[in-house]
Amino acid sequence: MTNLFSAFDPSTSIYFSLNWMSTFISIMMMPLMYWLTPSRYNMLIFNIYNKLHLEFKMLLGSNSKGLTLMFVSMFMFILFNNLFGLVPYIFTSSSHLTFTLTLALPMWMSLMIFGWINKNEEMFAHLIPSGTPSVLMPFMVCIETISNLIRPGSLAVRLTANMIAGHLLMSLLGNNSVSASSIILPMILIIQIGLMMFETAVSIIQAYVFSVLSTLYSSEVA
Repeated sequence: MTNLFSAFDPSTSIYFSLNWMSTFISIMMMPLMYWLTPSRYNMLIFNIYNKLHLEFKMLLGSNSKGLTLMFVSMFMFILFNNLFGLVPYIFTSSSHLTFTLTLALPMWMSLMIFGWINKNEEMFAHLIPSGTPSVLMPFMVCIETISNLIRPGSLAVRLTANMIAGHLLMSLLGNNSVSASSIILPMILIIQIGLMMFETAVSIIQAYVFSVLSTLYSSEVA
């Protein structure tokens, strides 16, 4: 590998990259409706759906109105892409800002447009937390405005950075294992197995964090 970051290069052609087709692997899998009898896979997916629905409904309160379905679907979509990215020779689409900003930016913009059009008083109230002294009110408005503007960027960069960091470590260990001696090679393999388990946990946690933070952001508007 000439460049360490070439593992994250999506380009395979001039006009369209076939690597991005890995994003739709989860969609091309067999839907649950085609299972004649309940399987373990079917029960696992439905248990995850129900647990996340209850948790997101608690965060959104009584004004969920179907928003939980969107955030549960977002969680499963990010989770499948993160986990498939751990499979060898499959492109990790969630390690690019193109993927993460496509999820975060339209959702944030739609929530902001909906909030400022329909609930402008509540949106202005969020700019000044309760109990803020009158001297600090102009500064708090600036700080809250900046924090609202960087929310989609923080969501996108958090997911991208966490996925890139683990893949870089695995690439470094994989390159060193080729030229490693017979004494160091078992140690590198043990570290790679541990890092693979750690990356699996990171993939699940980052999908959960992305969806929970999106739910918390939307609860201020919903």
